[in-house]
Amino acid sequence: MTAVRAEECRGAVLVGHSYGGLVVTGAADRLGEEIGRLVYVDAVVPTPGQSWADGNPPEVRAARRAVIAEHGHLPPPPVSAYGLTGGDAAWVERRQTPQPGGVYDEPLHFDADRWAARPRTFVDCTAPALPTIDPSRRLVRSQPGWEVVELVTGHDPMVSAPGELAAVLLAVAGEGA
Repeated sequence: MTAVRAEECRGAVLVGHSYGGLVVTGAADRLGEEIGRLVYVDAVVPTPGQSWADGNPPEVRAARRAVIAEHGHLPPPPVSAYGLTGGDAAWVERRQTPQPGGVYDEPLHFDADRWAARPRTFVDCTAPALPTIDPSRRLVRSQPGWEVVELVTGHDPMVSAPGELAAVLLAVAGEGA
């Protein structure tokens, strides 16, 4: 947020991937008019007062909470869940880190009307589709105001389909120019 304010941005595009959907939603709420479009790249799309946990089925929540209770964090999923293989899989595997457990149940409060008034894009990565993003996929297709772009790639399009993802991001950034 400091960078957006330091650069005196107006209408900036915020992009969040995976859990980062919560982060960009909260940042946009705090930054107000400095933010224009929000882009959710195969990301969690929250509703006001919802936590990351709330979007998961009860059995997933229970399993994740048990891991957090034991280890204090959530380990990253296997890169095979993202559809990555070979050198790409090895590269991502070396860079993944655990997710702090405290963020799992922390609710995100934001102004729903101000959020809904912003242009929003959801980049849906469909091959393979990461099951934990399914609630967000359903939500964006049931709410007005969403642009949904499908990429036939896995959960990490910045690795598996960087050219296609860049084209989407440049296109949505150009709309505000």
